[in-house]
Amino acid sequence: MALKPEPTAPFHSVQYALRVLETVSRHAEGVTDAQIARETGLSPGQLGHMLAMLRREGYVEQVTDGAYVIGESLLLLGSGGDRDQALRDKLQLTLDQLRDSVGAAVYISRYIDGEVKILHYADGPLAPKVNEWAEFHRTAHASAVGKCLLAQLDHDGRKDHLSRHKTARLTSRTITNEKVLFHKLDSQPPTVPVLDLQEYAVGTVCAAVPITAGATVGCLALSMPLEHAHRLRQAADTLNRQAAPVLLSLAI
Repeated sequence: MALKPEPTAPFHSVQYALRVLETVSRHAEGVTDAQIARETGLSPGQLGHMLAMLRREGYVEQVTDGAYVIGESLLLLGSGGDRDQALRDKLQLTLDQLRDSVGAAVYISRYIDGEVKILHYADGPLAPKVNEWAEFHRTAHASAVGKCLLAQLDHDGRKDHLSRHKTARLTSRTITNEKVLFHKLDSQPPTVPVLDLQEYAVGTVCAAVPITAGATVGCLALSMPLEHAHRLRQAADTLNRQAAPVLLSLAI
């Protein structure tokens, strides 16, 4: 299986963020933003954006003289003990905050061993998750999650998936023609959210954005009831803008 598109904007943001964290980690007594800029090669605008995000996520802190040091979140992740649990807790906190920001249930999904897997999600009373009335791993052609993952595969990877999971009609809006589906996937810009407008389930709309790093195919998605469909595109744009912290939680 090969990946199709180039890495997306959130991926590049995470690469910059990791570069900043490596620089701050090398200076235990603190480091100024000017020194970080020199060592990372980032412009003042790029660095300001990265530092604001890293402070918000607790990965760096600014001390009284204005220098930056490693923050509590990163210290917890590197302090030994149950690091996996600390990572899960941090990721869940990030997803909970994103759920509240977009006003919808949010999901992290990956394409693992030829199958669609929902790995993490955050829902709530005001942000109900999708009712999985048809198994997600069998309905990639219809859901925003599935289409976003399939869009990141090459032609052979998609053909292989659909040879194992046929394009069943789930609603009147479901695309079942393979040629039409592939054309839509090929026409999908990698930086624009993939939408599901009642293709998987009547009464539900969804959006997904890729969070690909290296050879891992993944996406970040949201779902909301049809009565909130007027908010979908704005929520999807917010999801796209805020994908970097989620990908960073997965990358650390």
